[in-house]
Amino acid sequence: MKGLEPLPAVERGDAAQAGEGRWRKIVWPATVFLASVVLWGAVVHFGSIPPYILPGPLLVMRTLIADWPVLSASLGVTLFTALEGFIAAAIGGIALALLFKQSKWLEYALLPYAIVLQVTPVIAIAPLMLIYLPQQAAVVACAWIVAFFPVLANTTLGLNSVDRHLAGLFQLNNASRWQTLRYLQLPSALPFILGGLRIAGGLSLIGAVAAEIAAGAAGSGSGLAYRIAESSYRLNIPRMFAALLLLSIAGIVIYMLLALVSHALLRRWHESALRKEK
Repeated sequence: MKGLEPLPAVERGDAAQAGEGRWRKIVWPATVFLASVVLWGAVVHFGSIPPYILPGPLLVMRTLIADWPVLSASLGVTLFTALEGFIAAAIGGIALALLFKQSKWLEYALLPYAIVLQVTPVIAIAPLMLIYLPQQAAVVACAWIVAFFPVLANTTLGLNSVDRHLAGLFQLNNASRWQTLRYLQLPSALPFILGGLRIAGGLSLIGAVAAEIAAGAAGSGSGLAYRIAESSYRLNIPRMFAALLLLSIAGIVIYMLLALVSHALLRRWHESALRKEK
């Protein structure tokens, strides 16, 4: 039967190479991570370093398990704040880039102020935000400020990077502005938009952490950044490392989720997501 015919040798080789490539992407990072943990533990053990200076990896894991109720609640607060900032940055950045595409005068008038927001350190803005806004709104605003510009810049770049030959073809066929935007500009800009969102995901978490440190929130509504600062004040260094570990894992998970979304949307047609031989 035709459906039972064996795959050609070239296709089998391509599949094997693709599987080997995926395997390398897992094995090498895991190897480096395990080597780093072993080296860390060896330095602490043979150097007789006290826990209040540098705790070992086993102590950090025990602290993470013991303090999980407190740290997980704080992690939830920080992630929710980062999510709010990310959503606001995604909507605001894409919408403003679309407005820029429709009106160059608007782009000339507003883009310099967006750049000012990007280059101003969020740790310097946070105290001002806390004066003029409620605490939670100020923290979300700081996360939005950090994540906003990459979405705006990448979306604007994508909308301006449309193939001029395709744009001319749309003009020859008398396509309306809406049709050009929907069927040409947005699909062409989609890889750039998704790239900006991947950057913004991690930056929103950074902005939320910086704003939480500046806010100094306490109590049940405090975020993970406050737990880090609290542990530093009390010289509870193992808990500090455990909180930092949770933040790192959260950042990796955010990036991987956004990368999966990007791959799912681009994998059938864009070169950046097509399966490579190497």
